[in-house]
Amino acid sequence: MSAFTLREWETLPHGEGDGCIPEHFAERLAALAKKSTFVGSSGGGVLEDRRHDLRARGVVGVLATDECSLEILPKIDVEVQGGEAMQNAAIRKRLVHMLAVALDLKIETGQITELDWQRETLLEILIRIFCSKLIDAVRRGMPRRYMVQEDDLAALRGTLDLPRQFTRHAATPSRLACKFDELSEDIALNRIMKATVAHLFRMSRSPSNQQRLRELAFVYADIAEVAVSSLKWDEVVIDRTNRAWQELFGMAQLFLRSRYQTTSAGAGRGTALLFEMNTLFEEYVGRLITRALARTEYRVSLQGGRLFCLKSLDDERAVFQTKPDILIWRDGRVVHVIDTKWKRISSRIDNRKQGVAQGDVYQMMAYAQLYRAPRLTLLYPHHSGLGATELIHARHRITGHATILEIASIDVANGGNIIDRLQSLLLSSELTAELSV
Repeated sequence: MSAFTLREWETLPHGEGDGCIPEHFAERLAALAKKSTFVGSSGGGVLEDRRHDLRARGVVGVLATDECSLEILPKIDVEVQGGEAMQNAAIRKRLVHMLAVALDLKIETGQITELDWQRETLLEILIRIFCSKLIDAVRRGMPRRYMVQEDDLAALRGTLDLPRQFTRHAATPSRLACKFDELSEDIALNRIMKATVAHLFRMSRSPSNQQRLRELAFVYADIAEVAVSSLKWDEVVIDRTNRAWQELFGMAQLFLRSRYQTTSAGAGRGTALLFEMNTLFEEYVGRLITRALARTEYRVSLQGGRLFCLKSLDDERAVFQTKPDILIWRDGRVVHVIDTKWKRISSRIDNRKQGVAQGDVYQMMAYAQLYRAPRLTLLYPHHSGLGATELIHARHRITGHATILEIASIDVANGGNIIDRLQSLLLSSELTAELSV
């Protein structure tokens, strides 16, 4: 199967030579992309199918049809020696790390070699991690629970189901309608794992992953097969008896629930595992900031606030609700509002406004009015064009307010001591002093 890799906002030309994609492959991938919920009203949310090329947008992941696949990687500036394959490998590592943080998963990648990172797509790497974790878990034993069973037996077991006894066995009293508890592996969690294994087998194109999935399918042969749409997610209870399955349950949700789209009909037949980078960046930063302030006097809420901008004069109904990405509280009041934006801003030398969208500034001004926070931050991903220094690049005072609006960046390509770097942004003595005024 032909495989192509592209970074967001870059193009892949149509053609038959190296670095090109045949037009019939491009058409099928574009048709598959149009079935994504990220498409939007313009129909180009994942891929733009232009006259001479495909152009990726702000959605990353993998699109796969029967004959070809397209991996879209985020535009992250990584500093590695080597060619494009090495750079893509480093980006995959950072993307897996961001997913692990954002989805609160403990994903170990120690068994994946440097060569694997270079030659496998993001999808195959995630499938391999899932298979390895699941194989280790089932070796220790599948989770089991007591389930209510009903059966007609010669001797009483459990309790007698009187209504069934007097209706079904009135003429055959030698059979007893029994109701009893039995320890069973055929439970919601195992059914979800079986459905995930079956789904990934259809998605994977890696022979080694397919072999692992075949072995796991054999292990789950006695578990009932349930359609994904009918799985009982709410029946799964993670407690001390099955704590080791929490990460697997999270990964199953990643593959089977709302964070990706799957299609299997018409011109767009195929599968997709896609992530909107703006949302992923927001969740990644939000969880890191929560960790960074965990042992301080500050409290963090994500997608909180939810104050309304307007009230109707007719019926006092509130409209235009706000949902700031990150609110930082102290002593019961909001002291810092942070909004993340997965956009590449420019240095102040190139542009005094740094490429910050006017609409984003208006949004922060609304937050200043509603939440009365003395400090606002627009936080962007750092890149080499901003120089060697991440974090705060510009500070402005909102006209008519004492509120400070900062333009800042965080380097997601550098995962080392990122908690400490965020603490430096949030708790520097100069800025903390201003918050007390």
